[in-house]
Amino acid sequence: MVGFDPGAKGPAHPPEEAALAGSAAGMVTRAIISPFDVLKIRFQLQIESVSSQRPKGKYWGLFQASRCIHSEEGLSAFWKGHVPAQILSICFGAVQFASFELMTEAVHKSTPYDSQTAGVHFVCGGLAACSATVFCQPLDILRTRFAAQGEPKVYRNMRHAVSTMCRSEGVLTFYRGLSPTLMAVFPYAGLQFFFYNVFKNVLAPPPPKSGNSGGSLTSLVSGSGAGMISKAITYPFDLFKKRLQVGGFEAARLHFGQVRSYRGLVDCMVQIAKEEGVRGFFKGLSPSLVKAALSTGFTFFWYELFLNVMRDLRQRRRTDDLTKDLEER
Repeated sequence: MVGFDPGAKGPAHPPEEAALAGSAAGMVTRAIISPFDVLKIRFQLQIESVSSQRPKGKYWGLFQASRCIHSEEGLSAFWKGHVPAQILSICFGAVQFASFELMTEAVHKSTPYDSQTAGVHFVCGGLAACSATVFCQPLDILRTRFAAQGEPKVYRNMRHAVSTMCRSEGVLTFYRGLSPTLMAVFPYAGLQFFFYNVFKNVLAPPPPKSGNSGGSLTSLVSGSGAGMISKAITYPFDLFKKRLQVGGFEAARLHFGQVRSYRGLVDCMVQIAKEEGVRGFFKGLSPSLVKAALSTGFTFFWYELFLNVMRDLRQRRRTDDLTKDLEER
């Protein structure tokens, strides 16, 4: 069960177990969904229209973009920026899930609210994701830069990227796009936990005092549905974030088509609306929805699976210790 469960058998999951399970879930999921992330970022950063009916830009469809990237940059291009993205996923998963478990436990113990209600999960999930976002924003910037660059590469590796960005743009560049990121991540993550809670209870109502609900097909389906709905609702903010994150990186984007510079969030919104219309706010939505379904579904699936494995190992060790104590007596 995700979040503090007062009806579960045995003690609550300690924060370190939640952090470890969250980081492991993030690591496995990231390796699976990386190609969709690269496609999404390429679409988001393209100024020209993304349309197969009136193709103007470099990319105009999922399959066309996949073939284009593969032919020009090779199969490994779908995992560009995978190292910073993997570190990001591990850190984000650890901070988010550990914070979420602590917050839901605090809500149950210090307020009259039930920690397993969807509303509590929305608030705690949003706040947990915000804390993880602030902690991991520099890694997200690096991941976006690596995924966005074409050939020849501007950054050879992470060390070169960090030193180049600090020297040419300053330390604050690692927090570009933080405002729209926080504005998007609270409702996005909150809705993920909210809809996951709703779908999980509808598809498989938990039996009384059951602590084992992880790693099942229900977790995968519930997480996928929650991810798609949440992403569709909050998608424009993700696009604004990506446009702002590549500010100062325009030279590396010339190979892909037109580039723009934005003075801030409001200027970014206004320019996109003027030049690209309302449809511009949803560029890259298709690969993003596929990615969101896989990412959220697998994240919850692996999180509950790893959490249950660690709980079972803990209980087995406790049983073995009790058995030894009895034998010694």
